[in-house]
Amino acid sequence: MMNISRFLTLLGLLLAVVLHAAPAQAQATRTWVSGVGDDVNPCSRTAPCKTFAGAISKTAAGGEINCIDPGGFGALTITKAITIDCTSTEAGVLVSGTNGFVVNAGAADTVILRGLDIIGTVVGPGLSGIAFNTGKALLVDKCTIREFLSSGSFGILFQPTGASSLYVSDTTIANNGSGTTGGAIDIKPSGTGAARVTINGVSAFSNVAGIIADGSATTAESVIDVINTVSAGATAAGILALTPTSGGGAIAILVDRSSLINNVTGASASGPKSSIFLTNTTIFGNTTGLVTSAGSTLSYKTNNINGGNDTDGTPTVNLSQD
Repeated sequence: MMNISRFLTLLGLLLAVVLHAAPAQAQATRTWVSGVGDDVNPCSRTAPCKTFAGAISKTAAGGEINCIDPGGFGALTITKAITIDCTSTEAGVLVSGTNGFVVNAGAADTVILRGLDIIGTVVGPGLSGIAFNTGKALLVDKCTIREFLSSGSFGILFQPTGASSLYVSDTTIANNGSGTTGGAIDIKPSGTGAARVTINGVSAFSNVAGIIADGSATTAESVIDVINTVSAGATAAGILALTPTSGGGAIAILVDRSSLINNVTGASASGPKSSIFLTNTTIFGNTTGLVTSAGSTLSYKTNNINGGNDTDGTPTVNLSQD
């Protein structure tokens, strides 16, 4: 009887230890940050954290981080599926010498960034507002990304090593890049990576380049839809499809109901596997409207190109509308 009693006592103590430890190891499906929070907190609604880095460690994969009130919540590297949604307040990410967000997520992970103001101050070459390396998909919605002012810096650098998707909507991307490199959005998959991209309702202003799709580092085809978007004031191209003279992956960009205004080049298809399809689009006020260098610029005859540019350029193919 003594042995049974001792066993039950030890079992009870073990259960007590396990039950006591479980809450400390648990991660919440929703956490919160506040401008007056503290990262030692559990990141609950009543005890929020101070930074996104503090909150993500206490948020379960597939969970969500929200902002209670305005604040600067810091840079973040993301390695799992997560949503950061701060559309109800002012959520600043002010960085110097680093990327704003880096996405190194798993092949099945979707990352959503919504309602963020991402600002670069003194940054190093190639550092960007959002740098996506791995993951299933990235959605950027209702954000502002600006002032990443070094050579090779982009508002969004999308460089997947596998098949990945990018969705950017209702977002302003301004004043990114320096000299002749950098810009608003760079789509550059590598290896066998294939990008599937939808850009809808984006305003790209005063960047070195607007939207670049580059097939030089991959063997796969990338397809990009640009809808209801303005690319203006670029010191290079408003939209550029770029492939090497040999090898590389094909680039196909559809530009629909968009405006390419006051750029050095409105749209440019450079390289034998580069194609830009234009429909219901205005190309106006550029030094050169269309540039086709070994690639293809294809018009559905619903565009406004002739007039308003120093040199208009001509589509290589006029397509029927059936």
